[in-house]
Amino acid sequence: MSMNMTDYAAERASFQWAPPAQFNFARDVLDRWAEDPGKLALWWIDDFGHEEKITFAGLSERAQRLCNVLANAGVQRGDTVIVLLPRLVAWWEVLTACLRMGVVVSPGTTQLAPKDLAYRIEASKATAVITDERNAAKFDELEGLALRARLLVGATRAGWESYEAVVAAASPVFAAADTAPDDDALCYFTSGTTGYPKMAIQTQGYGLAHQITGRYWLDLRPDDVHWNLSDTGWAKAAWSSYFGPWTCGATIFVHHAEGFDPKRSLEVLAQYPITTFCGAPTIYRMVVLQDLSQYTFKTLRHCVGAGEPLNPEVIETWQRATGLVIRDGYGQTESVLLCASFPCLEPRFGSMGKPSPGIDLAVIDDDGGALPAGREGDVAVRVKPARPPGLFKEYRGDEERTQKAFRGDWYLTGDRAYVDEDGYFWFVGRADDVILSAGYRIGPFEVESALLEHPAVVESAVVSSPDEMRGEVVKAFVVLAAGVAGSDALVKTLQDHVKHVTAPYKYPRKIEFVASLPKTVSGKIRRVELREREWAKPGA
Repeated sequence: MSMNMTDYAAERASFQWAPPAQFNFARDVLDRWAEDPGKLALWWIDDFGHEEKITFAGLSERAQRLCNVLANAGVQRGDTVIVLLPRLVAWWEVLTACLRMGVVVSPGTTQLAPKDLAYRIEASKATAVITDERNAAKFDELEGLALRARLLVGATRAGWESYEAVVAAASPVFAAADTAPDDDALCYFTSGTTGYPKMAIQTQGYGLAHQITGRYWLDLRPDDVHWNLSDTGWAKAAWSSYFGPWTCGATIFVHHAEGFDPKRSLEVLAQYPITTFCGAPTIYRMVVLQDLSQYTFKTLRHCVGAGEPLNPEVIETWQRATGLVIRDGYGQTESVLLCASFPCLEPRFGSMGKPSPGIDLAVIDDDGGALPAGREGDVAVRVKPARPPGLFKEYRGDEERTQKAFRGDWYLTGDRAYVDEDGYFWFVGRADDVILSAGYRIGPFEVESALLEHPAVVESAVVSSPDEMRGEVVKAFVVLAAGVAGSDALVKTLQDHVKHVTAPYKYPRKIEFVASLPKTVSGKIRRVELREREWAKPGA
């Protein structure tokens, strides 16, 4: 695999995926970069003037200390550790330590509610939790947790061990587990249309496969400083804030802040020597509303977007201001980069670009046959005769959903698209009802379940609704209990209720009160009908 791609067709033709028999990302990638004692792994800042620069050698030592802490507590290879942290340095140390030990790490967003956490601990049989003070309180609400370790970052609290204290006191040497590329490494909880989130299991080889993401799409080299604006709970952080840059030896830049402030982000981009930038389309949509002429990005050479298709007008505005084209990338929690507008390709604004080297991507029909240009169908990845790099292992504990994700020789992404005459892919939408809002995947079932817990609600259906800023937002059609009148006050009450019951990002930004919901003969709500009605409105 060459360092960076200049000839797309040649790279695709010559690409070979041959992982070694044994592979451990912490040992075989990070420790190799650590051989240069001054090589920078992480450049961390916050909004209070704090700044930390951590070398690969320093990261490796901190992670090895944490390995000893976890091992001494009885956490063993194959166990699961749940990590719930904002963009703190400890998050990168935890992932590195777990990979080194052959322990499965399960990152979650800090927006999760206690109920979500209880479900995750039980489903993954987690033996340890690492979090910060704000989220520790959520775990303390839960009773009967059989955890071997509870580590608290940046604070002290009864019933928790101080992360800083125990790591500082531990031995700095821990031999890496001799893991195989198909050994479990990560457990991501991903939303589906029915039931609660499923556990998508990724392997040690997934880290290696992100060379595809890091080299070809992020276009990274060892002297780059890469900034990805992603919540640590999402797989996108594994893509672009961990594996992608570090397979290439690039420095990961981290800005720790409460929310997203477009002005502050532009200041950071102008102030620090950031060379490559990755953000969700929502971020770019907010950024282009600012006066971009106020900023100069001296070192910035490459920008990418992922999470949903990026509007052509946003790409054009950014290009006018910076001279740079935002390159779209497409993939999932279940995969590495599947398709992208690679730097060596002529960009087509609004397109997903072309398939990654090593990935046989197609738009297929119901029988698993590849469709001709211009015909809409299911986006799928060929998995036979050989499994492609970085594809997930399974939905743990859900054989039925795992099997449903495959059709013949193909893995189904659950998205719909078409391919044009020149081989560019164009996204049409989700095949199911999963809502993609501001880069977050939201399963309607979870929001409907939350609404149903409120006494005023008899029934609800949740669909996507067009939104200029976020692309699409969550809209709930709600049937109220007898004698309850719909009002603006009730809308606010129900929104607050959903924020409290489940993660705040899932709340319905729009609520419409209706007398009844459209249903199939068997009584299933026809979300598709509501969604089509929503998107057919004038101005949608």
